[in-house]
Amino acid sequence: MNCGSRATTLAMVFKLLQSAQKNWNRLKGFELLTLVVNNLPFKDGKQVEEEASDWNVA
Repeated sequence: MNCGSRATTLAMVFKLLQSAQKNWNRLKGFELLTLVVNNLPFKDGKQVEEEASDWNVA
């Protein structure tokens, strides 16, 4: 069963994506992406300093 031509399907997909795009939010903090890639710790969207390990605690 064919539900339409290729052009019709592409047009429908294009319109669906346009509609979905209206609800998308722009990414914030793009400059922090390199820190995330370098495995620096973040908590609740903010960079945290690594705490001293508890190795010396009795």
